[in-house]
Amino acid sequence: MEIERHPLEPFLPANARLLMLGSFPPQKKRWSMEFYYPNWNNDMWRIVGLLFFNDKNHFLNETAKAFDKDRIIPFLQEKGIALFDTATAIRRLQDNASDKFLEVVEPTDIEGMLRRLPECKAIVTTGEKATETLCEQFSLEKPKVGDFTEFVFDGKPMRLYRMPSSSRAYPLALEKKAAAYRIMYQDLQML
Repeated sequence: MEIERHPLEPFLPANARLLMLGSFPPQKKRWSMEFYYPNWNNDMWRIVGLLFFNDKNHFLNETAKAFDKDRIIPFLQEKGIALFDTATAIRRLQDNASDKFLEVVEPTDIEGMLRRLPECKAIVTTGEKATETLCEQFSLEKPKVGDFTEFVFDGKPMRLYRMPSSSRAYPLALEKKAAAYRIMYQDLQML
């Protein structure tokens, strides 16, 4: 089976206080933009729009049926949110974007990434596979969905938040997903 390498560079603003980690991008045919959470059927940018702008369509370009990368990037830079995934290389065991059919061939060096983000205070994983992969690297117990666990990295207290998947395959209403994310952003004084 073909090994896929991550198609995007890590998005690491120097002021990042939060590192958001998914598992791995979907196949290119599912992308609506060249950036993270590109699948039109993924609700991450709707959740963020709802929370920060009270408008789930804030980051949408409805005419192109795409997300607006030119609005997303400045927002992330201003708020101090870094993005990448917990896998740098994977095999797709089926022809889809489902995490349960991803085999992690090469986990991302999250420790190295955190060392490049001196202001980072928290990591958030946005799905089961991402949480499992990260917890293995840091020898952490998985927090419950919507909760966090505390740990120490390089002598610095950190939090790992586990949020519900933003994929529409995860059976939870957009508003309920946003409510879980709201608690995290409020805890981190970002909202």
